Amino acid sequence: MAELLPVADAQARLFALGTPVGSEELSLRAAMGRWLAADVVAQRTQPFADLSAMDGYALRFADLPGPWRVVGESAAGHPFAGAIGEGEAVRIFTGAALPTGADTILVQEEAARVGGTLALAGEGPPRAGAHVRRKGLDFAAGETILSKGERLTPVRLALAGAAGLASVSVARRLRVAIAATGDELVATGSASDPAQLPETNGLMLAAMLATLPVDVIDLGILPDRLDALTAAFRAVEADVLVTTGGASVGDHDLVRPALTAAGAAMDFWKVALRPGKPMMAGQLGKTVVLGLPGNPVSAFVTAALFLKPLIAALSGASMPLPPTLTVALGAPLPANDRRQDYLRAARCDGRVVPAAAQDSSMLTTLASANCLVVRPPFAPAAEPGDLVEIISLA
Repeated sequence: MAELLPVADAQARLFALGTPVGSEELSLRAAMGRWLAADVVAQRTQPFADLSAMDGYALRFADLPGPWRVVGESAAGHPFAGAIGEGEAVRIFTGAALPTGADTILVQEEAARVGGTLALAGEGPPRAGAHVRRKGLDFAAGETILSKGERLTPVRLALAGAAGLASVSVARRLRVAIAATGDELVATGSASDPAQLPETNGLMLAAMLATLPVDVIDLGILPDRLDALTAAFRAVEADVLVTTGGASVGDHDLVRPALTAAGAAMDFWKVALRPGKPMMAGQLGKTVVLGLPGNPVSAFVTAALFLKPLIAALSGASMPLPPTLTVALGAPLPANDRRQDYLRAARCDGRVVPAAAQDSSMLTTLASANCLVVRPPFAPAAEPGDLVEIISLA
């Protein structure tokens, strides 16, 4: 196993450990947050015809400057039944279909109507085709409007519905088993000895996955015993097994040997990042194994960089990695060493300021952060105003 694997290499190797899960057909109302397993093709054209974008009058541009004789009305869902001829106009409302023969909208603010006669009343005549939404402006039947690997958002669901679909093919939900390890851990709210630590990683990871299409299997707190860990790992039936703690090299760090004893093939261990260097990944049968550090801050950062992207990759996401933004620094930073650093920071007023205290044990610092500043290996010292990459936590 390579020492201090670069972050990008570790991410690529992690994704390669699994294959995208199967698909299922879901109604649009049930598909929020899923990744598409197939392209979405429009079943209808939008708009279905040339429509008015404003309230006013539909007329022929060739008949300018008027006057016109108003011969009817067109409203959304109630089109004018007929065609307009020379010198004729139709009262029209937003979203209504243009009558046959009409090609321009005179908005009502620019019109003067007396009885059935219409005339110009604005500062100038409308341009040809003014305020007309052409047929197919948004999309046309047969057009691919959403691509396989895109995640369904409220607007994308609305788009699929507008295109005439009632259901879509999406990746099925993943089963993610989470296990915390350590004899010092107890359930939150039950610590009776100062040496006992409330187990928060399971809570935190489950919360991080709450908006993803996964079913969490809580394995609880596992003791620092090789036999107990091995038995628990052998019994796992999941797409992903996530462990926290026991990933380093101490006498009580038994996760890696227990995984090996359970039949796992470990792919890598130790990544060139801070925080979270003692991270590991492998395969246990068809289950992808991700061993995160027990330190809560390290567990959070590695989950953001590896666990959530892994779920996206196994769901067939076209872009599984978290996006980055370029932002100006609001405070100086020293030169970095060989590990890629992820500094807890706050972005405000167009600048980002890393927290003064970056100790990986400090949940208070992480709780106050809304982004991570990415410092590549051997990045030189940076000054206020210099541009840096960030990953948003909001």
